[in-house]
Amino acid sequence: MTVPVLPSLVFLAVVALVSGGIHWYLWKRLIRDTMAPGRWRRVGTGALVVLWVLLIAAAALTRRLPPDVGRFVAWPGYLWLAVVFYLLLILVVLELPRWLLLRRIRSRSMASEPAAVPVPVSTGGPGTIGGFEPTEPERPVAEPEKPGPDAGEASRRLFLARSTAAVAGLAAAGIVGFGMRSALGTPRVERVTVPLRRLDPGAAGMRIAVVSDLHLSPLLGRAHTERVVRVINDLEPDLVAVVGDLVDGSVENLGPAAAPLQDLASRHGSFFVTGNHDYFSGAEPWLRELERLGVHPLRNERTEIRHGSGVIDLAGVNDLVGRSVNDGPDFDLALGGRPDDRPVVLLAHQPVQVAEAVRHGVDLQLSGHTHGGQMVPFNLAVPLQQPVVAGLGRIDDTWLYVTRGVGFWGPPVRVGAPPDVTLVELAAG
Repeated sequence: MTVPVLPSLVFLAVVALVSGGIHWYLWKRLIRDTMAPGRWRRVGTGALVVLWVLLIAAAALTRRLPPDVGRFVAWPGYLWLAVVFYLLLILVVLELPRWLLLRRIRSRSMASEPAAVPVPVSTGGPGTIGGFEPTEPERPVAEPEKPGPDAGEASRRLFLARSTAAVAGLAAAGIVGFGMRSALGTPRVERVTVPLRRLDPGAAGMRIAVVSDLHLSPLLGRAHTERVVRVINDLEPDLVAVVGDLVDGSVENLGPAAAPLQDLASRHGSFFVTGNHDYFSGAEPWLRELERLGVHPLRNERTEIRHGSGVIDLAGVNDLVGRSVNDGPDFDLALGGRPDDRPVVLLAHQPVQVAEAVRHGVDLQLSGHTHGGQMVPFNLAVPLQQPVVAGLGRIDDTWLYVTRGVGFWGPPVRVGAPPDVTLVELAAG
């Protein structure tokens, strides 16, 4: 079960077109404006073209190559993508002050140009008649050339261009370096208590470890999974919920990276729902692999969890992208016919699925998908599509908790959105 090839080709075409335009802008600001024509400009242009090709290759090939090969494409390509993003952002922000400074430089240059000296015209003397020179046929006068920038103006322009490029380059490198440290480090542990109005007091205190968006790939392998499993097990949860986007690649390539999931330990077991990237990677083989590892998929279904003297319904629905392969979410199948007197906790990868959860009387939905925005300022764009970027929110009578996830998509960088594993404790409302 895989997503058709055509959308992937369209995606790559869009990536190539958009990134090509961005690289042309970067070439203007970082190479053409800062280097005189010659060997070094040609070297800089060639390097930028190579980096652009690596970026396209990372987007096109990472999921298809074996991890041992794919990482040599993914690391430089995706790191450069992060640098490009922040270079573009910083240079665009600097465009207005750059334009104002260029105007000032031009004004100073024009003010320092010598004024034109008028040529005196004789009104008498030899060769004149009555004080007027004899008329002659008019001769065409060439249009005077517009003065180009003098040496001082050119020097100031070059200094401004190089200063702007240096500021943008250093700032982008610093931000990406900080973001790499965050993305590749140990996930934070977040703790949140959620009151459920129908929860039996005897089940209060049940703890669910919520983890999402591992995004196993050539960039994140077995060591990443082991680190996440260790963080979860240290929390000693009653139940583990893996809410989608486990992988970016096939079972053949990434099966060993997922193997440590079999070491997850909890009282009531580990459960999984699909995310959009799981369908891009072939969901069916991964669902079978997770069953083998002891992580139980909930495919538009629910199960009873007895904790203490109480019972909750744990349900899970497929991701929205599953519709493209006739495996989409079915809330009626997952939630229909259940008792009305006990709470239901729903696992759904995308927060936007909460609209259906509200309609079906869900008490708490656990989601991921957003990565918390992953790289500022993307967190400002997420609300255009999702009701909650990260953390706990409430939609009508349904609680919605969104974890930032523990992995990343694309660049191995997280800025303003550190990875997290969340321990959700249920309380009687």
